[in-house]
Amino acid sequence: QVQLVESGGGLVQPGGSLRLSCAASGRIFSINVMGWYRQAPGKERELVATLSSGGSTNYADSVKGRFTISRDNAKNTVYLQMNSLKSDDTAVYYCNVDLWHPRGTYWGQGTQVTVSS
Repeated sequence: QVQLVESGGGLVQPGGSLRLSCAASGRIFSINVMGWYRQAPGKERELVATLSSGGSTNYADSVKGRFTISRDNAKNTVYLQMNSLKSDDTAVYYCNVDLWHPRGTYWGQGTQVTVSS
């Protein structure tokens, strides 16, 4: 089966940076979209950034200019570079992959990002 393993979360001061990684493994033959979502306590899960197989990106307005999504196709890994972090960025961040083959949408286990002084 398909598995997504996330890493890179942690505690950082406001204005600092973190890079999240999500490695997909298993029988993956065709990727549609890879992305990142986040969920703060008591709030709905929200889109952070997506990256299509064709290279198109989409960002939430709240992170534009600060976050960058990228990928390494050879490693089936998607990254989220987070700069100029704010306390409002504190959340559990989830990797998401939508596949054509095998068809389906898959989620990582989540990694905690805490921005605090």
